[in-house]
Amino acid sequence: MVKMNRYLITLFTLSIIAVVNHGELAEDIIRLPSEKLDFSDDDSIGTRWAILIAGSNGYENYRHQADVCHAYQILKTGGLKEEHIVVFMYDDIAYNRYNPRQGIIINSPEGVDVYHGVPKDYTGDDVNVDNFIAVLLGDKTKVKGGSGKVVDSGPNDRIFIYYSDHGGPGVLGMPTKPYLYANDLNEALKQKHASGTFKSLVFYLEACDSGSIFEGLLPQGLNIYATTAAGPNEDSWGTYCPGKYPRPPLEYDTCIGDLYSVAWMEDCDVHNLQTETIKQQYKLVKERTSNNHYYRGSHVMQYGDLPLSTDSLYLYIGTNPANENFTFNEENSLFQSPEAVNQRDADLLHFWHKYRKAPEGSDMKTEAQKRFMEAMSHRMHVDSSIQLIGKVLFGLEKGVEVINTVRSAGKPLVDDWTCLKTFVRTFETHCGSLSQYGMKHMRAIANLCNAGVTNDQMAAASSQACTTFPSNPWSSLSSGFTA
Repeated sequence: MVKMNRYLITLFTLSIIAVVNHGELAEDIIRLPSEKLDFSDDDSIGTRWAILIAGSNGYENYRHQADVCHAYQILKTGGLKEEHIVVFMYDDIAYNRYNPRQGIIINSPEGVDVYHGVPKDYTGDDVNVDNFIAVLLGDKTKVKGGSGKVVDSGPNDRIFIYYSDHGGPGVLGMPTKPYLYANDLNEALKQKHASGTFKSLVFYLEACDSGSIFEGLLPQGLNIYATTAAGPNEDSWGTYCPGKYPRPPLEYDTCIGDLYSVAWMEDCDVHNLQTETIKQQYKLVKERTSNNHYYRGSHVMQYGDLPLSTDSLYLYIGTNPANENFTFNEENSLFQSPEAVNQRDADLLHFWHKYRKAPEGSDMKTEAQKRFMEAMSHRMHVDSSIQLIGKVLFGLEKGVEVINTVRSAGKPLVDDWTCLKTFVRTFETHCGSLSQYGMKHMRAIANLCNAGVTNDQMAAASSQACTTFPSNPWSSLSSGFTA
């Protein structure tokens, strides 16, 4: 009987161990109810590292820095150490003269401050492509400015990257120039894998046309999983915008979040991420970001090593101890899909609301009207210039066809990335800056490369199409991709 009791006790203990250690988690076997969970980095699963980057500046782009600040709070609460979280943001929002709550940034209509405690690793002009890639590769010798913090990861470590910004086919914005091209990002990811300095990497990307950053470029076998806010040929959406439901507090005249971003972060805010997988979150975020399949939504995509999606989110971003007893239910995170605004139009919405709210005859009203008209003038110039270049090169009908061509799924945007970068420089030399709005035309320029156009032909067509261009800040060469 004694042997039987010992056998049952041993079997019971082993059963508990099997349940607790299901998957890759290796927590303490038994805890008393009064014991506090320790969600700091666990040596048995390696160190968690994170890079958070907002690729824009300007108060009209408030939402991107708000997204990144919110993400930082999730990671910090989840147990990641500050020295393992690298934050890139221009940091011109919290104390911006237009911010109605000085020193505070919010990411939801409830108005909880997400700015407090966020480290200022790379701000201002230190938010640039070279520093981002150096930080990712853990190369302290290549970092210029900022805190000098890099992802100094090892072979058993896991890395989480979250990037929120404007984008276009094959390109992501930066508050400084040049912008980040898809081939350069993917080459950096391949180099990071070749160095053997991580076990797995998860990349969340918020931007228009964000699928094009990985489509046909991110191979399997790198232990990298990426998910994007939109497909390779569609816009992403801002949310919590003035005049929309649910709207930000009345004193705000700018969008304070992005649809895809708040979907994954608000899900993290309420779930036990030890038991929720990346795949489960992907499905919830995909449903919410589609906005009930309404036209003001986008298709969330996934690329790379999809089997990594069965990992628990805890392995990359920790979890809030307060959510320990939360039972996962697929319906629990399906908050009502909010009204959304095209990311490319969010600045116009901001200028319009500033104009509408400003007193008649005031300098504020004049300034808002000027900025709105400058933005519209620039947009019309860029749109017409690209169309005209296509027609000069290929004729009236063929030009439209070439410009609007979309390659089949699985193929990268362009075959020759050097050609694309050269053509962008050529366009901006003759026609002024593409700017964040003009990113939408990167596919058209890539199509010219794919069609065999030479740079001499591109220069001649650009010169013919753009005898002049608007002299406002939106069109200035100092705002260009390559300046």
